[in-house]
Amino acid sequence: MLNTDTQRREGPLAGVRVVDLTHMLAGPYSTWLLGALGAEVIKIERPGKGDFTRIIAPFSEEESIYFLSVNRNKRSLTLNLKEEKGKEIFKKIVATCDVLVENNRAGAMDRLGLGYTDLKTVNPRLVYASISGFGQDGPYRHRPCFDVVAQAMSGMMSITGEPGGDPCRVGASIGDIGSSLFAAVGILAALQKRTGTGEGSFIDVAMLDCQLALMENAIARFLNAGETPRALGSRHPLIAPFQAFPTADKPIAICVDTNEQWDRMCRAMGLEHLLSDPRFPTGSARNANHAELEPLLREVFLTRGRDAWLDAMEDADVPASPINSVPDALNDPQVVHRKMVVEVPEGSGKRFAAVPITMPEAPLPAESPAPRLGEHTDAILADLGFSPDEIGAFRRDAVV
Repeated sequence: MLNTDTQRREGPLAGVRVVDLTHMLAGPYSTWLLGALGAEVIKIERPGKGDFTRIIAPFSEEESIYFLSVNRNKRSLTLNLKEEKGKEIFKKIVATCDVLVENNRAGAMDRLGLGYTDLKTVNPRLVYASISGFGQDGPYRHRPCFDVVAQAMSGMMSITGEPGGDPCRVGASIGDIGSSLFAAVGILAALQKRTGTGEGSFIDVAMLDCQLALMENAIARFLNAGETPRALGSRHPLIAPFQAFPTADKPIAICVDTNEQWDRMCRAMGLEHLLSDPRFPTGSARNANHAELEPLLREVFLTRGRDAWLDAMEDADVPASPINSVPDALNDPQVVHRKMVVEVPEGSGKRFAAVPITMPEAPLPAESPAPRLGEHTDAILADLGFSPDEIGAFRRDAVV
């Protein structure tokens, strides 16, 4: 067994060992999260090159900020999986692990002889998660996929942006991140199943599938009501008013989800006469008559500044928010209070978004920094029982 007592992490997933064969974002984000929850993550990288994101700007002290962000809580081992000796070493690692995560194109791991059917003979308890663009079967299984491709094909871009404008990609890479999160959920479910059966599982997660799942309401409306969703800007397709409004200085976002909130908002804005207007008695009616309602609200919102309206909405208990920039959001008192920015390692000056999970009864471990390429290769190989001479030979033969 791999002796990693000095590397053992605390947290709810302490004792779970993950071998990470992922790169870019769809995959590394998932294994970052597993590591943040306490799992030990061994990241396998190409000798001399490593994860593609290691060369993506901007850089901090010659290290890619992209790579540093989503590869925290991992150790790096370089290994040439096209060499038979590299595959032999890899299988020894797999024999000690609970989870394998990879995000290559469908079939790539099978061609290497490292697919699930190959590795479950090495470790029958292995939970093997494959993240790909289109899944392990179907007519598109061999196609390459990136975030914007998944967003475009799923219809996500068709409902994002201003009405009548060009299709827009969602600002965050939800094609990648969505698949990473669904993979993490599948992994946790498979680990729970294993406690009862003792058997591992294969998990097939496709970026396109995940985008469709994230579009739940748009898809449900089309399938069951025949409505083709479209881009509405900041508006909600079913609720009004539920959108951004300009004020005398900076815009705000307003959400009125109930008739009680509608009543309070109208009174706060001096628009009590709208409460008896036959066009706006319910949320559905307000949404149907949005084209008539929005100008009435915009006219009043433009009479005062953002902060005055936010105070008025808070007093009226109406959900409202400033429309923050990223710097504004990170400096927001609530975000600061929740400690959603973490410095890794502490004192380094390198700051990232923190794990958004709080578990008082099972506190998460402090995050560790992303590893340098191959930083832990010798230590991991030594733990597997290889001698210094053997490790040197692996290096000469371009195995690690």
